[in-house]
Amino acid sequence: MGLVCRVVEQAGIPTVCISTGRDLTAQVKPPRSLFVNFPMGNNFGEPFNVDQQTAILSRALELFEEVETGGALEDWLDNWPTPVEYFTGRSGTAV
Repeated sequence: MGLVCRVVEQAGIPTVCISTGRDLTAQVKPPRSLFVNFPMGNNFGEPFNVDQQTAILSRALELFEEVETGGALEDWLDNWPTPVEYFTGRSGTAV
């Protein structure tokens, strides 16, 4: 998505990327990025947590006004509220 953001910005449309992959976002350097340390697919937070989702969206929109230099990457300070297990690709194993 970061590369898409860069192309869209070049066309004159401002973008902000809400990312769950900080390392990739740092490498691609979209114009504006908000990194949330949540499981993939949960960029706006927990399901049905409207307050959390609204707060993330609000902060992302504020980046349009605040960021003047491309490649800005900000970390969302809240963490996912429960432990997350990730599938390692091998049957019966999780991290």
